[in-house]
Amino acid sequence: MGEAIDLAAGGVERGEGGPFGAVVVKAGKIVGRGCNRVIVDCDPTAHAEMLAIREATRRLGEVHLVGATLYTSCEPCPMCLSAAYWAHIDRVCYAATAVDAAALGFDDRFILQQLRLLPEQRRIPMEPLMREQALGVFRKWQESEQGRIY
Repeated sequence: MGEAIDLAAGGVERGEGGPFGAVVVKAGKIVGRGCNRVIVDCDPTAHAEMLAIREATRRLGEVHLVGATLYTSCEPCPMCLSAAYWAHIDRVCYAATAVDAAALGFDDRFILQQLRLLPEQRRIPMEPLMREQALGVFRKWQESEQGRIY
């Protein structure tokens, strides 16, 4: 956890983004590191957890991080928590809470509320288009050698 907090501090000192850092640990070794780079990369998805997960999967050559723990300087936002689930991370440990982050303006309660709504009720208009064409691609993928669930 100390490494995650140090990464957060370093990112703040360099002006890279918000005060967040994360590491992924597997088999007792750090396999991924990240600090928030939203500002410097002009990328709203460049959260510490996302970057740490991306580095870990690249380094290990695996889509899943089974057996790994994500240590993060703050409770993950909905996007980062979703990424942890997609990566099959076993455990998440965090220092500061979502309430602590909200006090600084990093308030994701609105996103959580939106995710509970049906697509047609969300603030961002969501409109289904060209479903049959997309399902054709799904069928091709399913029939291909890469057609496996990850």
